[in-house]
Amino acid sequence: MKQWLETREVLDRLAELRREGTRAALATVVRVRGSAYRHEGAKLLVAEDGGTTGNVSGGCLEQDVREVALQVIRTGRPELRSYCSSADEIAAWDLGVGCEGQVDVLVEPALEARPRERELLNERRAFAVCTLIDGKRETGHGKRLIVTPDGAVGDLGSGDLDAAAAARARELLGTEQSGVHEVGGRTVFLDLFVPPPQLVVCGAGDDARPLVRFAADVGFRVVLADRRPGYLTHDRFPAAALLVESAGDQLAEVLPLDAACYAVVMTHNFADDQGYLRALLPTPVSYIGMLGPRQRTERILRNLGAEDPVAESRVYGPVGLDIGTDGAEQVALSVIAEILAVRSGRRAKSLRERQAPIHAPAD
Repeated sequence: MKQWLETREVLDRLAELRREGTRAALATVVRVRGSAYRHEGAKLLVAEDGGTTGNVSGGCLEQDVREVALQVIRTGRPELRSYCSSADEIAAWDLGVGCEGQVDVLVEPALEARPRERELLNERRAFAVCTLIDGKRETGHGKRLIVTPDGAVGDLGSGDLDAAAAARARELLGTEQSGVHEVGGRTVFLDLFVPPPQLVVCGAGDDARPLVRFAADVGFRVVLADRRPGYLTHDRFPAAALLVESAGDQLAEVLPLDAACYAVVMTHNFADDQGYLRALLPTPVSYIGMLGPRQRTERILRNLGAEDPVAESRVYGPVGLDIGTDGAEQVALSVIAEILAVRSGRRAKSLRERQAPIHAPAD
């Protein structure tokens, strides 16, 4: 879910470099075998002065990838590098690959600002970028095709290949299964983009500030709603994508609330909290968290019980994981951790208790 926001940052920086006339190279993780710190689609932009934006590992591959990128800038030739772990699990982790893992990174000259991709990142719909990576430079290595549900822009070198790649990409649109595919006898990397989940925070008090900031950092598109316009300022909430002035009875009218949304109610006002909860319960949002003591939440639920008999089963209140918290920042961490667990379908527990690989599907 971070890929969307990170790619936007990378492309914004690329556009700045192109305006300055500064050359750059873009490194992208195109294949992961086994365990790895980052997944397919992770990106690192390297400017000719050595400056970087983004990352392709936990930090340990960056130095080598940066040197490869500087070489690509000088030569103009793309490189596909493979980083393999050894039997030494500690050394593998230190390399940033993971235990028994292999990461393939495509490093290519960044010759244009990619405005169409940047435009699509401002929209809430899935798309894919298809890139040739098989090394046959004379027949289009590095060319791209941008695929949306209703069209395709770009060129992979032939009409047949474009059609086949677009068809394969559309089969995967809406998933996060970026990866390498054999299409029409060519090797194509499909970089799949799914709009980030949206976190709706109802209440713009001071304790909402770390929640908004941390949620944006982990990849949510954060919308902040409050009926008090004086609290809704970008100075207080610079990480929020949208500030919505709305009381609870207006929320569903001014803001789309779908299954890709998660919500936390935290106004510290009983009537306001009840109003927002009343608005959220009939919607398909995937998570509703309620800040405050259990008895207060139960009272609100009793008040709403006649309207929604299953309200209690939908509301996480008190909100957050039971990790022991003190202060708004720690509460925010526990709330985000609970939302991520709900989103992944996992029961929150220590990773040392998990027998399956970390990146395997939920138990």
